[in-house]
Amino acid sequence: MSFQPVFTQFWEHVKESIQNGTFAKLTLAKTIGDTELKNIYVRPVLLEDDFKLSLIARYKTEEVESFHTLDEAFFVLAPYMNNPFLTALLFTTENDLTFKLNKKRVGSIIEQAPTFKNASDVIIEMKEKGI
Repeated sequence: MSFQPVFTQFWEHVKESIQNGTFAKLTLAKTIGDTELKNIYVRPVLLEDDFKLSLIARYKTEEVESFHTLDEAFFVLAPYMNNPFLTALLFTTENDLTFKLNKKRVGSIIEQAPTFKNASDVIIEMKEKGI
């Protein structure tokens, strides 16, 4: 059984949190073994009033930033799940959602109390501008 349907469901939560203005940040973490790529941090940005997601891939020796639409970001990030990442953490003002792959590579979503009290500054700015 593939974990993709569960990751797609998790991504729907990401999209909802952006639309609802509750998104704080998203992180891909917990690698399998000692990998060159350590984390991927996802944050919203406004480039000339155009909404994008900044993906910062943190390697052992450098960081590489790229900008993508919400739909593009899903296709960029999905291949990293299971290779090398086992966990994706969505932080919102309502709750924290964790997408996890277990040893059998079965995906699950765990909901916890929110870590952040405020949404991302960019999300707040977008609400104010009506974007």
